[in-house]
Amino acid sequence: MNLNPIVLSIPIFFLLLGIELTVERLSHRKLYRLPDAIANLSCGITSQLAGLFLRILGIGVYELLYANFALFHLEKNVIYWIALFLLVDFAYYWAHRMSHEINLFWGGHVVHHQSEDYNLSVALRQSSFQVVWTFAFNLPLAFIGFDTIDFALISALNTLYQFWIHTETINKMGWMEYLFNTPSHHRVHHGRNPKYIDRNHAGTLIIWDRMFGTFQKEEEKPVYGITKPINSWNAVWANFSHYDTMIRELKQITSWTDKLKYLFKKPGWLPDYLGGYRPAPAIEGDYKKYETPVPVQINYYVLAQYVLCLVVTSFFLFNQQHFDLTQKAIAALFISWWVMNCGVLFERKKWVWMAEAIRICLFGVASVVIIYVLHTSVIFYGIAAGYMVFSGYWFYLIYKNAKATYL
Repeated sequence: MNLNPIVLSIPIFFLLLGIELTVERLSHRKLYRLPDAIANLSCGITSQLAGLFLRILGIGVYELLYANFALFHLEKNVIYWIALFLLVDFAYYWAHRMSHEINLFWGGHVVHHQSEDYNLSVALRQSSFQVVWTFAFNLPLAFIGFDTIDFALISALNTLYQFWIHTETINKMGWMEYLFNTPSHHRVHHGRNPKYIDRNHAGTLIIWDRMFGTFQKEEEKPVYGITKPINSWNAVWANFSHYDTMIRELKQITSWTDKLKYLFKKPGWLPDYLGGYRPAPAIEGDYKKYETPVPVQINYYVLAQYVLCLVVTSFFLFNQQHFDLTQKAIAALFISWWVMNCGVLFERKKWVWMAEAIRICLFGVASVVIIYVLHTSVIFYGIAAGYMVFSGYWFYLIYKNAKATYL
């Protein structure tokens, strides 16, 4: 059984998403947009898939150091657990803060900030590569002597705490605002208003921001997103877009010293001969969120395919221990392709027609092969064939009616 608390919490995540959607309907507020919500969930999926291969950094290196180089053998009492909680949260604060203040690290965190909405689906919008830049901040805890399993548990709980603070439905919370990270504090963190940039990096406790000068209370309503909007619903591109920008800007920098500085300076830094540091721009009065209107049948098709994708992904994540490395890689690539198509169908890119047609066929064929290998009931062959026929015909009708609107 998969004991990853994040994966085990998936049903709770969707229950709370459903509650927030209900609040949206009852309050007549516009909290969700379908393409944005799907892009957010897709980034969460690609993050979990990448984690299957990068966990060696987050947990493996920690265990190596703990098992061989721990300086103390700590007794597991109340003080142990309180100290571990505080140190995990402290390490998270600095890892998170540096992810905003170092350009290279920002590439591993920017995904979480790309959404221009703010709702519980944004909590699931996570980078596939952030662990590469942040795992080292936790390693001192291994040297101190905190058990690997205990560290992994508290770290996961720290992450889970931050789910509920991604909402506009909860206002300021009185005395809790002085001690804990709250929806109000975290709305500031996701704002692209100049006064809100790089503020409130807390995980669970807001005390670290108050102590180290990065606290900002919520005043005017934040405008969410990043200073240079990604303008895409493609979850795969979301993870590489910043690095693409970095490569293009590095080519413009002539000095190797400046190239190195560019990697570790704040996002927006350039040498003086290229214009110098570019601060966050003011919010324009006519600012509008990224929108890509599509025929309504696209919405229904993507939603149906995405629900199936969520079922397949959940099954895979809950049972990933039964697959070898090659099988995991193939499944991860295919699911990433699936969620990418779901996003790009909203973007009206011509190439997605062929990409989605191929995916439908491959998914059907792969289902047949899996059914054969597992020796399951023949009824599943009919289900796989039915999926290909139904999805293929539905997709053909959409293509026939909407292809002229795609770029």
